Amino acid sequence: MKTSDAAKILGVNGQVNPEIIKKAFRTQAKKYHPDINPEAGLQMMILINEAYEDLKDFTGELSQSENETDSFENFTEEMNDILNIICGLVGLEIEICGSWVWVGGDTRTHKDILKEQGFKWANQKKKWSLRPKDWK
Repeated sequence: MKTSDAAKILGVNGQVNPEIIKKAFRTQAKKYHPDINPEAGLQMMILINEAYEDLKDFTGELSQSENETDSFENFTEEMNDILNIICGLVGLEIEICGSWVWVGGDTRTHKDILKEQGFKWANQKKKWSLRPKDWK
């Protein structure tokens, strides 16, 4: 996972240290824990844990341009909403890989819902993918 993506998932920027990152992790973990968010909580915790693992020892400046900050301002919340929608669909296999979400399994019956949520078909993998909007 890119450092900038991990920072956006945890909601940190500016001058950070392990203590600030741990506090941000705990805040996100409380908000998206499976006990509070039963539908998508497990997938969200995978995403949040991976972001924390990438940043837990980071000390320094995490700066984002104004454009990046605007486009990712609600990234974690949007991801949670999307996962809540697709987690209830029968027959899907959801895989979190960095800040990407891959969906396989019986996707044919849910194709329209996946498209509505912004997923794109990856022909080589034969799966649907969702990535951050400004990912390059």
